[in-house]
Amino acid sequence: MATPVTPPRGMRDFLPADKASREHALAVIRHSFTAHGFDEIETPVMEDSARLHSGLGGDNEKLSFAVMKRGLKPTDVAAAAESGDLLALADLGLRFDLTVPLARFYATHRSELPTVFRSIQIAPVWRAERPQKGRYRQFVQCDIDIIGEAGMLAEIELITATSAALDALGLTGCSIRINDRRILAALLAHWNVPADLSERALITIDKLDKIGVDGVVAELGSLGLVTAGIAETLTALGDAGWDAAEPVAPAWLDQDAYGDLLALRAAMPGVRLDFDPTLVRGMGYYTGTIFEISHPTLGYSLGGGGRYDGMIGRFLGTDVPACGFSIGFERIVDLLGADAASVETSVVLVYDKGTDPARLVALKQTLVAEGLRVRLEQRTKNVKALLERAAAGGYGRYAFVAAATEDVAALDFRPLAG
Repeated sequence: MATPVTPPRGMRDFLPADKASREHALAVIRHSFTAHGFDEIETPVMEDSARLHSGLGGDNEKLSFAVMKRGLKPTDVAAAAESGDLLALADLGLRFDLTVPLARFYATHRSELPTVFRSIQIAPVWRAERPQKGRYRQFVQCDIDIIGEAGMLAEIELITATSAALDALGLTGCSIRINDRRILAALLAHWNVPADLSERALITIDKLDKIGVDGVVAELGSLGLVTAGIAETLTALGDAGWDAAEPVAPAWLDQDAYGDLLALRAAMPGVRLDFDPTLVRGMGYYTGTIFEISHPTLGYSLGGGGRYDGMIGRFLGTDVPACGFSIGFERIVDLLGADAASVETSVVLVYDKGTDPARLVALKQTLVAEGLRVRLEQRTKNVKALLERAAAGGYGRYAFVAAATEDVAALDFRPLAG
């Protein structure tokens, strides 16, 4: 029995129709970002291993694919195994996101870039995930970032541009959940969480929608924290909205950060922003505002981002303000249908055996010059199956070409069934 031939686990092939849909969505996103003044860059798929494991990537660092050094010897492998430091065998790694490469890019090219740099990165990244619905080991991210702008103008531009891209894609009903790391820090202080347990506590809070209030309280208790009053606070967090400080601000709320969020909301009346003090974002590099895209039919986010003012300073030695927003392309493209305009302008010419090739090419060139996408298919006994494949491939109309067909005026185009 033949062994199935499949892509690596967690990675996918894309048939022509799928690829066309993906490219259409990417073009819409790219056009929208460019219209808002962002410039596209490209970085290598690999970065130095030490850079990828510098403590800035949160749990994603554990999911990084390492690339082994050249010329390794058995003694090198044995020494790494004995020390328990298997990363000593690697000098490079596949990028697990586009933010760490961007920080390195900016540190490399700072003198060639404007004071405030607005970047686009649209590219694949790799994580050693456990594959499941909506999670892959290779996937595309669509990032926009603003480096050098310390004020809320950066957040406003990023959220506005991302919302415009979602609208251009035809995704309705999306909202953006927003919080601030300063509010989370105030929450942990309210619970007397020691600094060395802060990140672990935030990871636990991030599970609130999965394990509920009781689960979060139990897990925080397992860290050795005093959990009295935490359940009540978590319930209040879940009910909090833009009136969270009325009539009196609760003890867990950082009022300066909350005031900044209110100002952001007022600056973007056309964007639905939902205040969510339980929003954490797992990446360790966030320092201020954080946000995620929500959709009413999904239990997971369609993208997210936030402010990461401390990252670039790790490479430059000088702090540079930075903020970014990433669209989770794989999840978004699954919600989109085929590009209707592309289907309408894609046609198939089904020709009889013996038709003059020169005449076929002439017909095709005439239609292509009119802006159509044209495929030539020789007529088969099972014409129905041929037309079904064409429809599945993203073609919208077809016409038969007989040996006597002289020009395109003689073609009778008919719709292909979807």
